[in-house]
Amino acid sequence: MTPLLLASLAAVMLATSFLSGIFGMAGGMILLGVLLAVLSLPEAMTLHAVTQMTSNGWRGLLWLNYVNWKAAGSFLLGCAVAFAVWSVWRYVPSKPLTLVLLGATPFLVRLMPARWKPDPERAAHGLLVGAVSMIFMLLAGVSGPLIDTFFLSGRLERRQVIATKAVCQVCCHAAKLAYFGGIVETAGGLDPMLAAIAVAATVAGTSLAKPVLERLTEMQYRTWAHRIITAVACVYMAQGLYQLAFAEN
Repeated sequence: MTPLLLASLAAVMLATSFLSGIFGMAGGMILLGVLLAVLSLPEAMTLHAVTQMTSNGWRGLLWLNYVNWKAAGSFLLGCAVAFAVWSVWRYVPSKPLTLVLLGATPFLVRLMPARWKPDPERAAHGLLVGAVSMIFMLLAGVSGPLIDTFFLSGRLERRQVIATKAVCQVCCHAAKLAYFGGIVETAGGLDPMLAAIAVAATVAGTSLAKPVLERLTEMQYRTWAHRIITAVACVYMAQGLYQLAFAEN
């Protein structure tokens, strides 16, 4: 890999981790698109896993005092139950349909009456959403729009949202790596220098985002977070619908 390509990837990782460090979303999806364009599929998936584990792990440590462990605990318990069931059942619907459903979930949550909307501080809601999120993670490799919408639906303030979601995402990505063992096996073939650059750039971008998040008001954070969720959800729906149409033809 040329020095120019290494530098370019480092810049992209820095920028996407900075974006995720502020809003806890979108950066990973953008990064995956770039990695798939310049690396082989196994390398891209492995490097993406490394950056996401690093980004969420470091973000969780930076905001550790703001983690709502009750919300995280119920969510992760739901994830664990779904992971155990899926490891035995291993039902796999079509990926296009999964992407459409994943993209639709934020809009369905917003249309719910206020009394039915999920609340991250209610254990039963955390169990249910955690289970569904893990199912999406194992089926499509992503569950961001649902997780983001869930944690923004309650009364958690922005730093609690970022911190609690980071802890949950670390566990979700770890479960995905364990489930798709082939990704773990390819990790040994990843360029050590590229992996080191990825970790350093991700940590730097996440750290630079911390003071920016501190300066945002709750209104600014939630407004932009909802806009990003909507954009990401529309992308997933468009991908799913396109793949469904293409498959039919």
